[in-house]
Formats: sequence, structure tokens, C-alpha cells
Amino acid sequence: MSIKLSTIPSLPPDDLNKKKMEAKTIEMVIKIGELQHKMYAEGKQSLLVILQGMDASGKDGTVKTVFADCNPTGIDTYAFKKPTDEEFAHDFLWRVHQKSPRKGNIMIFNRSHYEDILIQRVHKWITEEHVAKRMKAINAYEELMEFDNNTKILKFYMHISPERQQEKLQERIDDPTKNWKHKAADWDENDHWDEYMRCYEYAINNSYIPWHIAPCDKRWYRNYYIAKVVLSTLEAMNPQLPLLVKEND
Repeated sequence: MSIKLSTIPSLPPDDLNKKKMEAKTIEMVIKIGELQHKMYAEGKQSLLVILQGMDASGKDGTVKTVFADCNPTGIDTYAFKKPTDEEFAHDFLWRVHQKSPRKGNIMIFNRSHYEDILIQRVHKWITEEHVAKRMKAINAYEELMEFDNNTKILKFYMHISPERQQEKLQERIDDPTKNWKHKAADWDENDHWDEYMRCYEYAINNSYIPWHIAPCDKRWYRNYYIAKVVLSTLEAMNPQLPLLVKEND
């Protein structure tokens, strides 16, 4: 069944209590840190978390909150921006392979390889045939990571409404502490909202590894939702602390 983003709420359910959810989030963040420690010590499997969404959807805030209790040793974040000349000289997945997590680590992609079938498609920099071939390459890369490198992949679409996005973009102008985030180009990209949604839906619906659609209009629920998925995934991975093997006398 195809996902249509316009039919999915970007707000939390009405029956949730904000304070209770924030308390639960804190508990889950602590448990995430404990499991990350075990996974790093074990060194046999890894986790790749992909945060993909429109500007101001909360990618940075998610990293700061959900992974706050993780040991910096064993977790990395990489923000994918416009490719460098060196990266442009290679295939589009070349830079992604270099940032893929080693066993024992958590790697967080702030934006990702999906940019190459999103912004480039929206602005008609690549053909539809090129998009389809890149989608196949992306699926192949993700399957390689999961089934050949023991890397679990979690993909989150940061689902924010256009109204909430505009509020947050305006905050970057009005709030001096957020001025550094302001980019005039973000408003230009907002003009292409409908086309971005079409391209996101294509990426989501044509992925072999499923996406989690994270409602992001409220920070507290966004953090709760993503922390819950991350925690349940790490629990299923069940990392174990290595034990010394005692030699026989």
C-alpha cells in the first residue's frame, strides 16, 4: 500500500500527555545510551540512522535529544551537504560508503544519499530515468549494509507541516540565538513544497527497507516517537558485553 504523506498527521495524538511523554523519553534516552555502550563493546553489529526531511523539520534537535546519553566514542553524525568537487568526480554513493558505520558504532546521517533523488529531481538536474537507476543503487547499498555488514538501518522521514515549517523558518529570523541557522535559500526551497512531497513519496514507496514517518510539528512528540523506535531496534539487536573466557587450569 503506497504512503501518501498528506494523509498522515504531523501532530501527536490528542490523548497524549506532554509531560508524561517527556518523562518516558528521558527514560528511553538513558536506555539507548546503555545499549549503545554494549554494542560498542561487542563490536559485531552497527546501526545507521537516517534523518531525512524538509528544512527546519528537527533533524539537529533529534540528534541532540535522542542520543544525548550515548558515549561520543562509538557514535558519529554526518550532515550531507552539497557535494565537493572531489565527491562530484565520483559516483553519488562514493561519499556515503566512506561514512557508513563500522561494526560497534552508531552513525547518524543528517540528510543522506536520498538528497540525490530529491533536490536534484525537484530542480530537474537529473532525468527520471536517472532517478530510477539511482533508486535501485540506493536499495542495493542499503541491502549490502544490512545483509553483508550486519548493519541495521533506520530511516525516518521528518514529517512537518508546511505551516509549522514556515513558523520555524521565521524563528530563525526573529530569534537572535537562531539567526545563524537562517538561509534565504530555505525559503526558496519551500516554494517547491508539493514537488518535494511527490519526490519524497517516490523514495519512501520504492525503498526496500521501510521508512518511519515521524510526526514533527511538536518537538516533544518527535523526540518520543524516534526514541521509541531507536530503543526497540537496539533491544531487538540485543548487543552483549563480551566476557573473558577462562582458561582451564
